[in-house]
Amino acid sequence: MKDAVIDIPIDAVLAGRVRPFGPKGLPSGIAKLPVDGPARITRVGFDIDEQGDPKHHGGPEKALHHYPRDHYQAWRESLTAQGGEVGVLDRAGAFGENLSTQGLTEADVCVGDRFRIGTALVEVSQARQPCWKLNHRFGYAGMSRAVQESGRTGWYYRVIEEGEVAAGDRLVLVARPHPQWSLQRLLHVLYVDRLNYPALAEMAELPPLAESWRKLARQRVASHVVEDMERRLAGG
Repeated sequence: MKDAVIDIPIDAVLAGRVRPFGPKGLPSGIAKLPVDGPARITRVGFDIDEQGDPKHHGGPEKALHHYPRDHYQAWRESLTAQGGEVGVLDRAGAFGENLSTQGLTEADVCVGDRFRIGTALVEVSQARQPCWKLNHRFGYAGMSRAVQESGRTGWYYRVIEEGEVAAGDRLVLVARPHPQWSLQRLLHVLYVDRLNYPALAEMAELPPLAESWRKLARQRVASHVVEDMERRLAGG
């Protein structure tokens, strides 16, 4: 992956306002809509985008969420089998993403990758840790767990240089400092090979990786215990 060339179009740029969501009407900005024209990217994401739970969403380490449209067909098939809501997959934004592309997945992207998108420069900070909101979004109680187990999570960027981006602009890889740490590998360590201590120790020292993920790796190495994920996945 060291010599990878990535230069693909951005199919959709999406943003959303906070509105009541789920059976309890909790505030959420997961329902994103396509943006017409350029969107301004600040250090904490699009200036027209909102998050209902700023403790767990948004902020400098999760400024922009990118989800591959490549995964939509597989989700359509599995949700149909589970009786979930497939209509939400009819357009980009089903997973609350800000950027939608085709031709780039977690197997092709590495921690610390820097991309030029429009006039902004962004850096891959972490993969997504799916939460219970996806269960309500797709009408299937096991959706967050399915996303986690599939490795089809999408990822987040921090913003290195502010700027603007619009649908049709290019997403171009300009730097890859850690080619050995694809998001696919990161997710495998986090969710499958969960007590691989050498890999966790290496993960804890990755400078571009979000500090919350580095802390998680350090805690696993120190305690030899995998943290409880149930509240995040099922809600409570």
